[in-house]
Amino acid sequence: MTPGNVPQVNVRGLPSTLQIAQAAIKNPEVQEMLRKLSEYKLGIFMPHMHEQTSGDFMALPDDIIQVESGSEVSFQSRQEVASQPGRFLPVGWIWQAGASQPVAACEMVEHEGLDDEDRRIQHKMPKLS
Repeated sequence: MTPGNVPQVNVRGLPSTLQIAQAAIKNPEVQEMLRKLSEYKLGIFMPHMHEQTSGDFMALPDDIIQVESGSEVSFQSRQEVASQPGRFLPVGWIWQAGASQPVAACEMVEHEGLDDEDRRIQHKMPKLS
């Protein structure tokens, strides 16, 4: 998609910070940043969460990180996730307080019993019954 054919979305009801994000993706400067990021296989996303009862969009609080585990998404304390680097792989970042900060992570599992050379981590998947 190019800026000219990005579908228009109804942003009414979104918090103002998320309305800004939706509008920004059409900005030529942001499109250039996206082009440059794509050279590194990176993209742009809008950090957000949803109100539990209504499903309304909410800006992601500064101290919360989106976590995917077993193909389900939850929202956890950034400090708690950061304190377990072997368990969580950051997959989304923002610039905050002068540094990059993770805002999305995947929970991983490590295969035990293998030596360091053969050991690898994989995304935690749901348990099949």
